[in-house]
Amino acid sequence: MHSGLVNPIDFERDGRQAGHLAIPYSVDRSPYYQIRVPILRLKNGAGPSLLLMAGNHGDEYEGELQLGRLMRRLDGTTMRGAVTILPMANLPAVMAAKRCSPFDGGNLNRAFPGDPTGTPTARMAHFLEHDLFPRHDAVLDLHSGGTSMAHLACTLIERQADAARFERSVALMRAMGSAHAFIADNGPAAPTSMGAAGRVGTIGLSGEFGGGGTVTPESMAFTAAVIDRLLMALGIVDAPQLSRAPLSPPPALQLLSLARHSQGIYANRRGWFEPAVPLGARVAAGEIAGWYHDLERLDLQEEELHFAESGVVISHRLHTDSQAGDCLIQVAEPIDR
Repeated sequence: MHSGLVNPIDFERDGRQAGHLAIPYSVDRSPYYQIRVPILRLKNGAGPSLLLMAGNHGDEYEGELQLGRLMRRLDGTTMRGAVTILPMANLPAVMAAKRCSPFDGGNLNRAFPGDPTGTPTARMAHFLEHDLFPRHDAVLDLHSGGTSMAHLACTLIERQADAARFERSVALMRAMGSAHAFIADNGPAAPTSMGAAGRVGTIGLSGEFGGGGTVTPESMAFTAAVIDRLLMALGIVDAPQLSRAPLSPPPALQLLSLARHSQGIYANRRGWFEPAVPLGARVAAGEIAGWYHDLERLDLQEEELHFAESGVVISHRLHTDSQAGDCLIQVAEPIDR
C-alpha cells in the first residue's frame, strides 16, 4: 500500500487500545517507510466521547507532554464513555521541533479537509476530518505560540451557525476555566481543525497554552487544569487526572475577538523588535507597542511603534530578529459574545 492511512483502532470496542496510525511514505533510506503516529483509545460503555489532540504544530509542547502523561494515567475502567488521545498529530513536525512537517512542508492546521491520496499532512487532515472527528462529541486541539511567539493563555471556539451546538461550545469553553477566550469567525471553509470539527457537526474546542518552544510550570498547570475541567464537565471522570494541586474556582471569563488586520503590527523590513508591554496588558490606540531597531544602521534612531487599536495584548514575537511580513505584536478586542 502506497497511499492512504492505516488505522488499527476499533472504535466500537470497549477497553484500552494503544497503537499507531500508519501513513506510508517512501523515503530515500526506506522505500516502504511508515510515519507511525501514536494513538490511544479508552472506552467504557455508553457515554460522552472526547478526542484530545496535540502536536498539530510540532513546536507546541504543553499539549504533547500533558496528553502523553494522560495516556499513562487515565484508567479506562473507572471513566464513562470514550476518550481518544492523539498527542502528536503531526509527528514529523514534532520530532523535528518545527511548526510544519519536514517531509512535505505541511502545516496540518491549514490542511483541512485534506486529501486521502495526497501528502502525509493532507492524508492526516483527511482522516481527522472524515473519520476521527465525526466519531466524537467534542474535540480539544491544544496549541501554543510555538517557537517564535509568546501567547496569552486562552481557550478558543469557532462561531457556529447551529445555535444549539454553539451554545454547548460556549458552555464547555466556560467550563475549561480560562480567564481569556476567543470566539473565532473563520467561516465554514476554514482549513483549520476547528473548521473541520464544525463541518462534521462536532464541538470544536482549542486554545493557546504557552509559547516560546518551551514549557513552564504555569503553562503546564494551565494545560492540565483545562483538560481536567473538560473531562469532568463532560462527565467522563469525577476527579482531576493531571493537576498536581486542587483545582481552584475558574476566574471570570473575558471573551476576545481578533478579526482585523489592524489589530496587529507587522514588520515592513528587517529589524530587531523590542516589545513595550507584557501579555495581558490593556492598551489604547496610539499607545507605544514597542521599538524597532536597525542593527545594520546604528546611526538611525529606533522606530517607535504604536497600536492602531485598543484591546488586550495577546501575543508578541519572541525572535527579536525579524523580517518583513513578521507579526510583531497583536491586540484583541474585548467582547460580550
